[in-house]
Amino acid sequence: MAGGYSLIVAIKQRRVRTVDRLYIRQHTHTSQITHPQASTGERVLQVTTEETRHHIMKWAIVLCAVVALSECIIQVPLIKGKSARESLEEQGLWNEYRGKFPFNPTRFDDQSLYVSSEQMTNDADLAYFGVISIGTPPQSFTVIFDTGSSNLWIPSVYCSSAACANHKRFNPSLSSTFKNAGKSLSIQYGTGSMTGFEGFDTVVVGGIPVKNQIFGLSQSEAPFMAHMKADGILGLAYPRLAASQATPVFDNMMTQHLVNQDMFSVYLTRNSAVGSMVTFGGVDTNHYSGQIAWIPLSSQMYWQITVDSVTVNGQIVACNGGCQAIVDTGTSNIVGPQADISSMARAVGAHSANGDNVVNCNNINNMPSMVFHIHGQAFTLPASTYVRQSTYYGCRTGLQSSSSDLWILGDIFIRQYYSIFSRAQNMVGLALAR
Repeated sequence: MAGGYSLIVAIKQRRVRTVDRLYIRQHTHTSQITHPQASTGERVLQVTTEETRHHIMKWAIVLCAVVALSECIIQVPLIKGKSARESLEEQGLWNEYRGKFPFNPTRFDDQSLYVSSEQMTNDADLAYFGVISIGTPPQSFTVIFDTGSSNLWIPSVYCSSAACANHKRFNPSLSSTFKNAGKSLSIQYGTGSMTGFEGFDTVVVGGIPVKNQIFGLSQSEAPFMAHMKADGILGLAYPRLAASQATPVFDNMMTQHLVNQDMFSVYLTRNSAVGSMVTFGGVDTNHYSGQIAWIPLSSQMYWQITVDSVTVNGQIVACNGGCQAIVDTGTSNIVGPQADISSMARAVGAHSANGDNVVNCNNINNMPSMVFHIHGQAFTLPASTYVRQSTYYGCRTGLQSSSSDLWILGDIFIRQYYSIFSRAQNMVGLALAR
Protein backbone atom coordinates (compact mmCIF):
# COMPACT_ATOMS: atom_id res chain seq x y z
CA MET A 1 0.00 0.00 0.00
CA ALA A 2 1.41 3.36 -1.03
CA GLY A 3 -0.08 5.49 1.74
CA GLY A 4 -1.53 5.44 5.23
CA TYR A 5 -3.95 7.44 7.31
CA SER A 6 -4.04 8.85 10.82
CA LEU A 7 -6.86 9.18 13.30
CA ILE A 8 -5.80 11.88 15.72
CA VAL A 9 -7.89 12.54 18.82
CA ALA A 10 -6.69 15.44 20.93
CA ILE A 11 -8.02 15.49 24.51
CA LYS A 12 -8.42 18.72 26.41
CA GLN A 13 -6.06 18.83 29.38
CA ARG A 14 -8.72 19.90 31.87
CA ARG A 15 -11.62 17.88 30.52
CA VAL A 16 -10.13 14.54 29.66
CA ARG A 17 -13.39 13.05 28.39
CA THR A 18 -14.15 15.82 25.93
CA VAL A 19 -12.73 15.49 22.46
CA ASP A 20 -11.16 18.77 21.45
CA ARG A 21 -9.99 17.96 17.94
CA LEU A 22 -10.31 15.10 15.55
CA TYR A 23 -8.08 14.97 12.52
CA ILE A 24 -8.19 12.69 9.53
CA ARG A 25 -4.79 13.01 7.89
CA GLN A 26 -3.56 11.19 4.81
CA HIS A 27 0.10 10.20 4.71
CA THR A 28 2.37 9.66 1.76
CA HIS A 29 4.28 6.93 3.58
CA THR A 30 3.07 4.03 5.68
CA SER A 31 3.78 3.31 9.32
CA GLN A 32 2.32 1.11 12.02
CA ILE A 33 3.43 2.96 15.11
CA THR A 34 1.62 5.06 17.67
CA HIS A 35 3.45 8.15 18.80
CA PRO A 36 2.72 11.57 20.39
CA GLN A 37 2.28 14.65 18.24
CA ALA A 38 3.81 18.04 18.98
CA SER A 39 0.54 19.23 20.54
CA THR A 40 0.05 18.09 24.15
CA GLY A 41 -2.37 15.21 24.49
CA GLU A 42 -2.50 14.23 20.82
CA ARG A 43 -1.94 10.65 19.78
CA VAL A 44 -1.67 9.37 16.26
CA LEU A 45 -2.61 5.93 15.02
CA GLN A 46 -1.33 5.34 11.52
CA VAL A 47 -2.98 2.48 9.67
CA THR A 48 -1.87 0.76 6.52
CA THR A 49 -4.44 -1.89 5.66
CA GLU A 50 -7.44 -0.96 3.55
CA GLU A 51 -9.86 -2.75 5.90
CA THR A 52 -8.58 -0.93 8.98
CA ARG A 53 -8.63 2.37 7.10
CA HIS A 54 -12.34 1.96 6.37
CA HIS A 55 -13.05 1.22 10.06
CA ILE A 56 -11.11 4.32 11.10
CA MET A 57 -12.99 6.50 8.62
CA LYS A 58 -16.37 5.17 9.78
CA TRP A 59 -15.47 5.89 13.41
CA ALA A 60 -14.20 9.33 12.45
CA ILE A 61 -17.51 10.22 10.82
CA VAL A 62 -19.44 8.89 13.84
CA LEU A 63 -17.28 10.93 16.20
CA CYS A 64 -17.79 14.06 14.12
CA ALA A 65 -21.55 13.57 14.27
CA VAL A 66 -21.97 12.43 17.88
CA VAL A 67 -19.17 13.66 20.14
CA ALA A 68 -19.11 17.27 21.34
CA LEU A 69 -16.31 18.53 19.12
CA SER A 70 -14.83 21.97 19.01
CA GLU A 71 -13.17 21.08 15.72
CA CYS A 72 -13.58 18.28 13.19
CA ILE A 73 -10.70 18.70 10.79
CA ILE A 74 -9.75 16.95 7.56
CA GLN A 75 -6.20 17.59 6.41
CA VAL A 76 -4.80 16.89 2.96
CA PRO A 77 -1.02 17.12 2.58
CA LEU A 78 0.21 18.98 -0.48
CA ILE A 79 3.39 18.09 -2.31
CA LYS A 80 5.57 20.92 -3.56
CA GLY A 81 7.11 19.59 -6.73
CA LYS A 82 8.84 21.08 -9.72
CA SER A 83 6.65 23.43 -11.70
CA ALA A 84 6.19 23.00 -15.43
CA ARG A 85 8.44 26.03 -15.92
CA GLU A 86 11.26 24.52 -13.87
CA SER A 87 11.11 21.25 -15.79
CA LEU A 88 11.02 23.04 -19.13
CA GLU A 89 13.95 25.25 -18.14
CA GLU A 90 15.98 22.14 -17.29
CA GLN A 91 15.22 20.73 -20.73
CA GLY A 92 16.03 24.02 -22.48
CA LEU A 93 12.44 24.26 -23.74
CA TRP A 94 11.09 27.16 -21.69
CA ASN A 95 11.48 29.89 -24.35
CA GLU A 96 9.75 27.70 -26.92
CA TYR A 97 6.91 26.89 -24.51
CA ARG A 98 6.15 30.44 -23.45
CA GLY A 99 6.24 31.51 -27.08
CA LYS A 100 3.50 28.99 -27.87
CA PHE A 101 1.55 29.32 -24.63
CA PRO A 102 1.98 32.82 -23.16
CA PHE A 103 0.59 33.32 -19.68
CA ASN A 104 -2.96 34.63 -19.90
CA PRO A 105 -5.21 34.68 -16.81
CA THR A 106 -8.36 34.65 -18.94
CA ARG A 107 -10.59 33.27 -16.22
CA PHE A 108 -11.85 36.79 -15.57
CA ASP A 109 -12.32 38.25 -19.02
CA ASP A 110 -15.68 37.01 -20.28
CA GLN A 111 -18.43 36.93 -17.67
CA SER A 112 -20.89 35.45 -20.19
CA LEU A 113 -18.98 32.17 -19.86
CA TYR A 114 -19.55 31.73 -16.15
CA VAL A 115 -22.67 29.59 -16.61
CA SER A 116 -21.78 27.51 -19.65
CA SER A 117 -18.11 26.97 -18.98
CA GLU A 118 -15.36 27.81 -16.57
CA GLN A 119 -12.26 29.83 -17.34
CA MET A 120 -8.84 29.01 -15.93
CA THR A 121 -5.28 30.14 -16.46
CA ASN A 122 -2.36 28.27 -18.01
CA ASP A 123 0.06 28.95 -15.17
CA ALA A 124 3.39 27.15 -15.67
CA ASP A 125 4.64 28.06 -12.18
CA LEU A 126 2.10 26.07 -10.16
CA ALA A 127 3.93 23.65 -7.89
CA TYR A 128 1.54 22.43 -5.15
CA PHE A 129 -0.76 19.44 -5.53
CA GLY A 130 -2.48 16.82 -3.39
CA VAL A 131 -3.96 13.37 -3.82
CA ILE A 132 -7.64 12.43 -3.97
CA SER A 133 -9.38 9.27 -5.12
CA ILE A 134 -12.53 8.71 -7.14
CA GLY A 135 -14.72 5.65 -7.55
CA THR A 136 -15.23 2.21 -6.04
CA PRO A 137 -12.63 0.76 -5.80
CA PRO A 138 -10.75 4.08 -5.60
CA GLN A 139 -8.65 5.43 -8.45
CA SER A 140 -6.08 8.00 -7.26
CA PHE A 141 -5.24 11.34 -8.87
CA THR A 142 -3.10 14.37 -8.10
CA VAL A 143 -5.02 17.65 -8.23
CA ILE A 144 -4.43 21.34 -7.71
CA PHE A 145 -6.68 22.61 -4.90
CA ASP A 146 -7.79 25.79 -6.65
CA THR A 147 -9.68 28.58 -4.89
CA GLY A 148 -9.98 30.36 -8.25
CA SER A 149 -12.32 27.81 -9.85
CA SER A 150 -15.23 25.64 -8.74
CA ASN A 151 -15.29 22.41 -10.76
CA LEU A 152 -13.54 19.11 -10.13
CA TRP A 153 -12.18 17.49 -13.27
CA ILE A 154 -9.66 14.80 -14.14
CA PRO A 155 -8.54 13.06 -17.36
CA SER A 156 -10.57 10.07 -18.56
CA VAL A 157 -9.71 6.96 -20.53
CA TYR A 158 -11.74 8.46 -23.38
CA CYS A 159 -9.15 11.21 -23.86
CA SER A 160 -6.56 10.62 -26.59
CA SER A 161 -4.83 14.02 -26.38
CA ALA A 162 -1.11 14.07 -25.71
CA ALA A 163 -1.87 15.86 -22.45
CA CYS A 164 -3.83 12.84 -21.22
CA ALA A 165 -1.23 10.28 -22.24
CA ASN A 166 1.20 11.30 -19.49
CA HIS A 167 -1.40 11.63 -16.73
CA LYS A 168 -3.55 9.18 -14.81
CA ARG A 169 -6.95 8.68 -16.42
CA PHE A 170 -10.22 7.74 -14.76
CA ASN A 171 -11.95 4.64 -16.05
CA PRO A 172 -15.66 4.83 -15.14
CA SER A 173 -16.26 1.22 -16.17
CA LEU A 174 -14.05 0.11 -13.26
CA SER A 175 -16.15 1.95 -10.66
CA SER A 176 -19.32 0.33 -9.33
CA THR A 177 -20.57 3.70 -8.02
CA PHE A 178 -20.11 5.80 -11.18
CA LYS A 179 -23.13 7.41 -12.87
CA ASN A 180 -23.05 9.39 -16.09
CA ALA A 181 -24.56 12.86 -15.59
CA GLY A 182 -25.45 13.25 -19.27
CA LYS A 183 -23.88 16.74 -19.46
CA SER A 184 -20.93 18.09 -21.41
CA LEU A 185 -18.23 20.26 -19.84
CA SER A 186 -15.97 22.89 -21.39
CA ILE A 187 -13.14 24.71 -19.63
CA GLN A 188 -11.52 27.52 -21.58
CA TYR A 189 -7.85 28.44 -21.25
CA GLY A 190 -5.86 31.30 -22.67
CA THR A 191 -4.34 28.98 -25.25
CA GLY A 192 -6.86 26.16 -25.66
CA SER A 193 -9.53 24.24 -23.83
CA MET A 194 -10.49 21.06 -22.02
CA THR A 195 -13.71 19.38 -23.14
CA GLY A 196 -15.46 16.33 -21.78
CA PHE A 197 -18.53 15.18 -19.90
CA GLU A 198 -19.72 15.01 -16.31
CA GLY A 199 -20.41 12.10 -14.00
CA PHE A 200 -21.18 11.32 -10.37
CA ASP A 201 -19.12 9.16 -8.04
CA THR A 202 -17.62 8.95 -4.56
CA VAL A 203 -14.66 11.29 -4.15
CA VAL A 204 -12.35 10.69 -1.20
CA VAL A 205 -10.63 13.82 0.15
CA GLY A 206 -8.24 13.38 3.06
CA GLY A 207 -9.68 9.94 3.74
CA ILE A 208 -13.29 11.18 3.94
CA PRO A 209 -15.74 9.97 1.25
CA VAL A 210 -17.85 12.66 -0.42
CA LYS A 211 -20.79 10.76 -1.88
CA ASN A 212 -22.45 11.45 -5.22
CA GLN A 213 -19.96 14.17 -6.20
CA ILE A 214 -20.26 15.54 -9.72
CA PHE A 215 -16.97 15.87 -11.63
CA GLY A 216 -15.66 16.35 -15.14
CA LEU A 217 -14.01 13.65 -17.23
CA SER A 218 -11.87 15.11 -20.00
CA GLN A 219 -12.07 13.82 -23.56
CA SER A 220 -9.69 16.39 -25.06
CA GLU A 221 -7.11 18.67 -23.47
CA ALA A 222 -5.06 21.59 -24.75
CA PRO A 223 -1.45 20.77 -25.66
CA PHE A 224 0.08 22.91 -22.89
CA MET A 225 -1.64 20.69 -20.31
CA ALA A 226 0.82 17.91 -21.14
CA HIS A 227 3.29 19.90 -19.04
CA MET A 228 1.00 20.16 -16.00
CA LYS A 229 2.33 18.21 -13.04
CA ALA A 230 -1.10 17.50 -11.55
CA ASP A 231 -3.65 15.27 -13.24
CA GLY A 232 -6.57 17.62 -12.67
CA ILE A 233 -8.16 20.46 -10.71
CA LEU A 234 -10.33 20.52 -7.58
CA GLY A 235 -12.08 23.89 -7.47
CA LEU A 236 -12.84 25.54 -4.11
CA ALA A 237 -14.57 28.75 -5.20
CA TYR A 238 -18.30 29.46 -4.92
CA PRO A 239 -21.00 27.47 -6.77
CA ARG A 240 -21.90 30.55 -8.80
CA LEU A 241 -18.65 30.11 -10.73
CA ALA A 242 -19.12 26.41 -11.50
CA ALA A 243 -19.63 25.19 -15.05
CA SER A 244 -22.93 23.39 -15.76
CA GLN A 245 -24.18 24.42 -12.31
CA ALA A 246 -22.09 21.62 -10.82
CA THR A 247 -21.97 21.44 -7.02
CA PRO A 248 -18.38 22.03 -5.83
CA VAL A 249 -16.70 19.43 -3.62
CA PHE A 250 -16.60 21.62 -0.52
CA ASP A 251 -20.31 22.43 -0.85
CA ASN A 252 -21.06 18.70 -0.72
CA MET A 253 -18.72 18.32 2.24
CA MET A 254 -20.76 20.95 4.06
CA THR A 255 -24.13 19.51 2.99
CA GLN A 256 -23.12 15.99 3.99
CA HIS A 257 -21.89 17.29 7.39
CA LEU A 258 -18.36 16.06 6.83
CA VAL A 259 -16.86 19.22 8.35
CA ASN A 260 -17.72 20.79 11.67
CA GLN A 261 -17.10 24.34 10.48
CA ASP A 262 -17.89 25.67 7.02
CA MET A 263 -14.36 26.80 6.31
CA PHE A 264 -11.05 25.55 4.98
CA SER A 265 -7.53 26.89 5.18
CA VAL A 266 -4.33 26.66 3.18
CA TYR A 267 -0.70 26.56 4.27
CA LEU A 268 2.05 26.60 1.63
CA THR A 269 5.68 25.93 2.48
CA ARG A 270 8.30 28.26 1.07
CA ASN A 271 11.00 25.79 0.11
CA SER A 272 10.27 22.37 1.58
CA ALA A 273 8.75 19.73 -0.68
CA VAL A 274 6.58 18.52 2.22
CA GLY A 275 4.57 20.28 4.91
CA SER A 276 2.05 22.21 2.81
CA MET A 277 -1.54 21.47 3.81
CA VAL A 278 -5.18 22.09 3.00
CA THR A 279 -7.30 21.87 6.16
CA PHE A 280 -11.04 21.35 5.76
CA GLY A 281 -13.32 22.22 8.67
CA GLY A 282 -11.11 24.66 10.55
CA VAL A 283 -7.63 26.05 11.01
CA ASP A 284 -4.34 24.56 12.14
CA THR A 285 -2.71 26.84 14.73
CA ASN A 286 0.65 25.19 14.06
CA HIS A 287 0.80 26.96 10.71
CA TYR A 288 0.47 30.61 11.70
CA SER A 289 1.40 33.09 14.41
CA GLY A 290 -0.31 36.18 15.75
CA GLN A 291 -3.90 37.22 15.17
CA ILE A 292 -6.10 36.37 12.21
CA ALA A 293 -7.25 39.41 10.23
CA TRP A 294 -10.77 38.75 8.93
CA ILE A 295 -11.66 40.46 5.66
CA PRO A 296 -15.24 40.50 4.30
CA LEU A 297 -15.75 39.38 0.73
CA SER A 298 -16.77 42.00 -1.78
CA SER A 299 -18.24 39.34 -4.08
CA GLN A 300 -19.22 35.71 -3.52
CA MET A 301 -18.03 34.01 -6.66
CA TYR A 302 -14.28 34.02 -6.29
CA TRP A 303 -12.76 34.64 -2.87
CA GLN A 304 -12.77 38.33 -3.71
CA ILE A 305 -11.77 41.15 -1.38
CA THR A 306 -11.08 44.88 -1.57
CA VAL A 307 -7.47 46.05 -1.48
CA ASP A 308 -7.06 49.68 -0.39
CA SER A 309 -3.62 50.30 -1.91
CA VAL A 310 -0.14 48.88 -2.53
CA THR A 311 2.87 50.78 -1.23
CA VAL A 312 6.64 50.54 -1.54
CA ASN A 313 8.81 52.64 0.81
CA GLY A 314 5.65 54.32 2.07
CA GLN A 315 4.56 55.54 -1.37
CA ILE A 316 1.46 54.31 -3.18
CA VAL A 317 2.64 52.54 -6.32
CA ALA A 318 -0.50 50.61 -7.31
CA CYS A 319 -4.19 50.18 -6.57
CA ASN A 320 -4.55 53.89 -5.80
CA GLY A 321 -8.07 54.48 -4.52
CA GLY A 322 -8.76 50.77 -4.03
CA CYS A 323 -9.09 47.71 -6.25
CA GLN A 324 -10.58 44.25 -6.27
CA ALA A 325 -8.47 41.12 -5.75
CA ILE A 326 -9.01 37.41 -5.33
CA VAL A 327 -7.03 35.11 -3.05
CA ASP A 328 -6.21 32.30 -5.44
CA THR A 329 -4.28 29.08 -4.76
CA GLY A 330 -4.59 28.26 -8.46
CA THR A 331 -2.29 31.11 -9.51
CA SER A 332 1.37 31.15 -8.55
CA ASN A 333 2.17 34.87 -8.74
CA ILE A 334 0.70 38.29 -8.05
CA VAL A 335 -1.23 39.45 -11.09
CA GLY A 336 -2.61 42.90 -11.77
CA PRO A 337 -3.27 45.54 -14.45
CA GLN A 338 -0.25 46.22 -16.62
CA ALA A 339 0.25 49.84 -15.54
CA ASP A 340 0.14 48.94 -11.84
CA ILE A 341 2.44 45.94 -12.19
CA SER A 342 4.95 48.04 -14.14
CA SER A 343 4.83 50.69 -11.41
CA MET A 344 5.46 48.09 -8.71
CA ALA A 345 8.32 46.55 -10.67
CA ARG A 346 10.02 49.94 -11.11
CA ALA A 347 9.59 50.72 -7.42
CA VAL A 348 11.47 47.57 -6.38
CA GLY A 349 14.18 48.00 -9.00
CA ALA A 350 13.07 45.43 -11.56
CA HIS A 351 13.15 45.79 -15.32
CA SER A 352 11.34 43.92 -18.08
CA ALA A 353 13.17 41.21 -20.02
CA ASN A 354 11.66 38.38 -22.07
CA GLY A 355 8.26 38.80 -20.44
CA ASP A 356 9.58 38.76 -16.86
CA ASN A 357 10.33 41.53 -14.37
CA VAL A 358 13.93 40.64 -13.58
CA VAL A 359 16.31 41.79 -10.85
CA ASN A 360 19.96 41.33 -9.94
CA CYS A 361 20.20 38.29 -7.66
CA ASN A 362 22.90 40.06 -5.62
CA ASN A 363 20.49 42.86 -4.71
CA ILE A 364 17.68 40.84 -3.12
CA ASN A 365 18.69 41.65 0.47
CA ASN A 366 18.62 45.37 -0.34
CA MET A 367 15.31 45.43 -2.19
CA PRO A 368 12.27 47.04 -0.52
CA SER A 369 9.17 45.25 0.68
CA MET A 370 5.78 45.50 -0.98
CA VAL A 371 2.90 46.28 1.35
CA PHE A 372 -0.72 45.43 0.54
CA HIS A 373 -3.15 47.50 2.60
CA ILE A 374 -6.35 45.51 3.10
CA HIS A 375 -9.28 46.31 5.40
CA GLY A 376 -7.16 48.55 7.61
CA GLN A 377 -4.31 46.04 7.92
CA ALA A 378 -0.86 46.03 6.32
CA PHE A 379 0.34 42.79 4.70
CA THR A 380 4.06 42.98 3.95
CA LEU A 381 5.90 40.93 1.34
CA PRO A 382 9.69 41.14 1.77
CA ALA A 383 11.82 40.77 -1.35
CA SER A 384 12.75 37.23 -0.30
CA THR A 385 9.10 36.24 -0.77
CA TYR A 386 8.37 37.90 -4.11
CA VAL A 387 11.66 37.20 -5.93
CA ARG A 388 12.20 33.83 -7.56
CA GLN A 389 15.60 32.52 -8.52
CA SER A 390 16.13 30.24 -11.50
CA THR A 391 19.25 28.20 -12.15
CA TYR A 392 18.97 29.05 -15.83
CA TYR A 393 17.32 32.49 -16.01
CA GLY A 394 18.54 34.41 -12.97
CA CYS A 395 16.14 36.22 -10.63
CA ARG A 396 12.70 37.58 -11.41
CA THR A 397 9.84 39.02 -9.40
CA GLY A 398 6.58 37.15 -9.12
CA LEU A 399 4.71 40.05 -10.71
CA GLN A 400 2.66 39.44 -13.84
CA SER A 401 0.37 41.77 -15.74
CA SER A 402 -2.99 41.03 -17.29
CA SER A 403 -5.67 42.84 -19.24
CA SER A 404 -8.12 42.54 -16.35
CA ASP A 405 -8.72 45.05 -13.57
CA LEU A 406 -9.13 42.18 -11.09
CA TRP A 407 -5.98 41.44 -9.10
CA ILE A 408 -4.85 37.95 -8.13
CA LEU A 409 -3.05 37.29 -4.85
CA GLY A 410 -1.53 33.93 -5.68
CA ASP A 411 0.86 31.51 -4.01
CA ILE A 412 3.52 34.17 -3.41
CA PHE A 413 1.08 35.95 -1.10
CA ILE A 414 -0.36 32.77 0.43
CA ARG A 415 3.09 31.42 1.34
CA GLN A 416 3.57 34.52 3.49
CA TYR A 417 0.02 34.61 4.90
CA TYR A 418 -1.86 31.54 6.07
CA SER A 419 -5.21 31.85 4.31
CA ILE A 420 -8.58 30.87 5.74
CA PHE A 421 -11.67 30.68 3.54
CA SER A 422 -14.90 30.95 5.54
CA ARG A 423 -18.13 30.08 3.76
CA ALA A 424 -20.06 30.51 7.01
CA GLN A 425 -19.08 34.18 7.32
CA ASN A 426 -18.16 34.89 3.66
CA MET A 427 -14.78 36.13 4.74
CA VAL A 428 -11.10 35.50 4.13
CA GLY A 429 -8.83 35.26 7.15
CA LEU A 430 -5.12 36.07 6.87
CA ALA A 431 -2.41 35.42 9.45
CA LEU A 432 1.38 35.43 9.25
CA ALA A 433 2.47 31.95 8.20
CA ARG A 434 5.07 30.14 10.27
